[in-house]
Amino acid sequence: MPTKSQLEQATTIIREHDLKATPQRQNILAYLMSHHNHPTVEMIRDNLAKSNPNIGTATVYNALNSFVELGLVIEIQNGDGSTHYDYFDKPHFHVICTNCGRIADVENADFVQYEKALRKSAAAETGYLTSGSHLEIYGICPTCQKKLHLHMVDNN
Repeated sequence: MPTKSQLEQATTIIREHDLKATPQRQNILAYLMSHHNHPTVEMIRDNLAKSNPNIGTATVYNALNSFVELGLVIEIQNGDGSTHYDYFDKPHFHVICTNCGRIADVENADFVQYEKALRKSAAAETGYLTSGSHLEIYGICPTCQKKLHLHMVDNN
């Protein structure tokens, strides 16, 4: 359950982006701000329905689409075909396990400069006006490595 300060922060962010700060939008954004578990639409709905039984899948989906369009939230396509969501408050990228679907955040000091350089290069090469990017790295998480009896190797 989001705290009062998280709801207030979510309300401010929503209003700054010229959206109506409905209770549903506030709760959905506050949930994403406080849970970094890369939830699906269903996970968000199920969690919020505990305190608000009237929140439905369509409401969550529509709010998330608005947040994605505004760049507040990013979509992560998982290897199992599911879509997960992440509040994008600070630049980071993701590592996704191809075996179990686990998603981990990776924060790297060089990422911001590297991402800007890639966008600039892409714009110069294609003529596109770039607005953002999303990096996903795929591999097998430590838990699955143990289960599958795999060992880390340097793949440089």
